[in-house]
Amino acid sequence: MSAAVTVRADGGPDVGHLTRAADDAGRLRFWWLGQAGFAFEHAGRRVLVDPYLSDSLARKYAGKVFPHARLHPVPVDPAAVLGVEAVLHSHAHTDHLDPDTVEGLLQNNSPLFVAPRARRDVAIQRNIPADRLRAVTAGDRVELGNGMSVTAVPAAHEDLEFDANGDSVFLGYILDIAGIRIYHSGDCVPYGGQVELLRNHHVDLALLPINGRDSRRLQNGVPGNMTVREAAALCQEAAIPAVVGHHFGLFDFNTVPREDAARELGEVAGDLQWTLPEVGRCYSVEPAREAAEQLKGR
Repeated sequence: MSAAVTVRADGGPDVGHLTRAADDAGRLRFWWLGQAGFAFEHAGRRVLVDPYLSDSLARKYAGKVFPHARLHPVPVDPAAVLGVEAVLHSHAHTDHLDPDTVEGLLQNNSPLFVAPRARRDVAIQRNIPADRLRAVTAGDRVELGNGMSVTAVPAAHEDLEFDANGDSVFLGYILDIAGIRIYHSGDCVPYGGQVELLRNHHVDLALLPINGRDSRRLQNGVPGNMTVREAAALCQEAAIPAVVGHHFGLFDFNTVPREDAARELGEVAGDLQWTLPEVGRCYSVEPAREAAEQLKGR
């Protein structure tokens, strides 16, 4: 499995850059916002996926079994973020579709919001304007313009779930940005047909949750995700050359220690390129040949 892309922490601006105008440079950059949240920037355009940039869950679950206290602060004020053209929400859990984050982003942006059609009413209740909402289900493709598009695919947050109309309750998204295909699985475990689906989409980079799952979390209303080893195996079986792990480090009841994840990936990854990102740090995604030439020229 040869690397089609290279993911690098290249010394670019930290997440505070999102409060300024986007760069016009052709480089594809991303910032991990914590949990499953990412911000992408390319050629002066910005897209967010599953941003949770508030403390609304701590208020909601105060005094409960899992109080949802943050282990790190909100990396950037959503009301200060500029230039967001689209926001993708994989499902309606609050750490993926947060009303406070939506409200903040709308202070200085008028983005297109993409969310599951099966939870359209919830999306509107969570402050997304109906006229800015594109409700989708698995198989739908949304053109974002200027060589950027997104395709919705199914996700299994422990199980594949559908509403009465057969629409997927949980989604993943395949972002095509400047010819690079990035798969954000949403909250997901491996499911039948997933490998073949991703192979057919020729994914270059997978963003996968690695916090795992167990009965205690599930019995308390917290369905789980892939383990580290499952995430690596999915990429290897689907011929995805690079993976970024996420959905760890925010809540103490729903994480995996970074050092344990790194050790496991080191044991099983083989030639799979892997990254455990740092919240707020800038990463670039480049075609592998281009990245190699840049390094050679240093």
